[in-house]
Amino acid sequence: MVTDVALAMSMIVFSSIICQWLAWKSKLPPILFLLLCGILLGPVLGLLEPTSLFGNLLFPGVSLAVAIILFEGSLTLQFRELHGIQSVVQYMVTIGALVHFIVVSVASVLILDLSWKIAFVFSAITVVTGPTVIVPLLRTVRPNAKISNVLRWEGIVIDPLGALLVVMVYEFMVSGGQSDAMNHSLLVFLKLIAVGGILGAAGGYILGVLLRRHWLPEYLHNLATLGWVVSIFSLSNHIEHESGLLAVTIMGIWLANMPRVRVEEILNFKENLSIMFISALFIVLAARVNLTELAALSWPIIVVLLVIQFISRPLGVFFSTFNSTLNWKDKALLAWIAPRGIVAAAISALFSIKLEEQGVENAEMLVPLTFSVIIGTVVWQSFTARPLARWLGVAEPEPRGFLIVGANSFARKLAKSLQEWNYRTLLVDTNWEYIRAARMEGLETFYGNPISAYADRKLDLVGIGYLLALSPQRDLNVLATWKYRHEFGRENIFSLQALEDVNSSEKHQVSDEQKGQMLFGEGATYTSLVRMINTDYQMKVTRITENFKYSDFLNLNPDAVPLLAMNEQGKLVFVVRSKEFIAQPGWSLLSLTTPNAPKEKDTSKDSGGTSNA
Repeated sequence: MVTDVALAMSMIVFSSIICQWLAWKSKLPPILFLLLCGILLGPVLGLLEPTSLFGNLLFPGVSLAVAIILFEGSLTLQFRELHGIQSVVQYMVTIGALVHFIVVSVASVLILDLSWKIAFVFSAITVVTGPTVIVPLLRTVRPNAKISNVLRWEGIVIDPLGALLVVMVYEFMVSGGQSDAMNHSLLVFLKLIAVGGILGAAGGYILGVLLRRHWLPEYLHNLATLGWVVSIFSLSNHIEHESGLLAVTIMGIWLANMPRVRVEEILNFKENLSIMFISALFIVLAARVNLTELAALSWPIIVVLLVIQFISRPLGVFFSTFNSTLNWKDKALLAWIAPRGIVAAAISALFSIKLEEQGVENAEMLVPLTFSVIIGTVVWQSFTARPLARWLGVAEPEPRGFLIVGANSFARKLAKSLQEWNYRTLLVDTNWEYIRAARMEGLETFYGNPISAYADRKLDLVGIGYLLALSPQRDLNVLATWKYRHEFGRENIFSLQALEDVNSSEKHQVSDEQKGQMLFGEGATYTSLVRMINTDYQMKVTRITENFKYSDFLNLNPDAVPLLAMNEQGKLVFVVRSKEFIAQPGWSLLSLTTPNAPKEKDTSKDSGGTSNA
């Protein structure tokens, strides 16, 4: 076992990066690799023993990390997303949770032969899903916006409510000999709601005011927010134990929906923290699993898993969506996806210790039972949810389309060529004449400013994964590339060089970091490309082969402007200034060529050929 804390933490961080990379390469949820890594490092190899390593700091550290994860998740919850699904979310976290609690409690007693006390706690713990598992799974499954919003809201809201339910059940158990046990439990529940609600709302309002009135310097926004989250969480827990999760969740939702408060940069910072914490927590908590206890559960826990997957969850969704506008396909996927995550693991470990101290029989079974549910639901749903979503037709298409800023003549020509290669294109412009011309050509358009609040609400980016900033307005191109860099990733952001940058000194130019990847050759600007289009240059597709290489094309077409190519795998490769471009045999090259450009002779099936695009 590694006894050096610094070395152990380094091992956890490095393993987390490897797991995230493997998930990215395999297109599988990272939770699978994180769980396997934790089990491998812990019970299998014996390298990591979190309880001995971190001692009394383990559970406070886990609690703080979960609080930050929940706060980050709640920052993404906009009330406008609830339009049409508000009642569904409300019923999922109330009626759906109650159905699960009843069904799993009965199943645990009948199948696992647990006492009613442990069965109630176990079912309350497994009510929660949570952003630690839902968000990574949604990135892989990519369901439509309606399903995604329901699952995100449910996963984030149910975590603190599930924790409150566990506390309520626990308080009922420890006061079970008293006649007023139910009144005591309800009183504890109301105190948790009151403390968490008041501190969360007050914390969100105060932080929002500080940000909105610029009373904090920008470089302190992230650090101050992190400190404030930790403070509110700790203070809430100090006043009323286990109310902190509710407080930070309410604070995040309040801040996200507070007028004139920009949380984008805070959200980006917290998202990075959340990825790190989620990765580390899964490894640490999985390392605490006792494989012998897991194996001892045998087939009964498998039957309970089947009950959770095929009875309690579908019944909960059925009652929660009975009068909703969701169709049966949406309901089917909602009934399928409900993995359990970090909050369930952390709560089970904490209350297992508390119940053992109270002398409750079989309390030690809570942790292996809960981890069985976590592993079972995560593994099963990770492998099956994406195929099911695609089969049902409720999955978003792969993000291979193009958002094109500018609907000028060059942008329209390029969009037509991309459409002929079966890529979705969406042209955005504030010039009505350009938009009208694009619509006359059968192109999909959006009339408005791509960086406006209106665009945030109305711009349909389903299936869009790339940005081409082709507007004549340099500032608009820069702002668009900056706004959408997190949506699409820096590597998928492209922009045209402005004529101002060509004719101005370095001190007047926009930095390369803000412009995205610069498209086409050195002399290619908006002005030069539009001039070519207006002088009858044509976009043509040329097949590059062993007999007609890229160098042959350039020799025959010295005035041509290569734009992009499709390789043999069907992937587009753009001509950008930061990389050398050489079209390989088997590629299809799209270029702007003069109207009298010589045509290559098709002397064999391997020779090059040119066609209008």
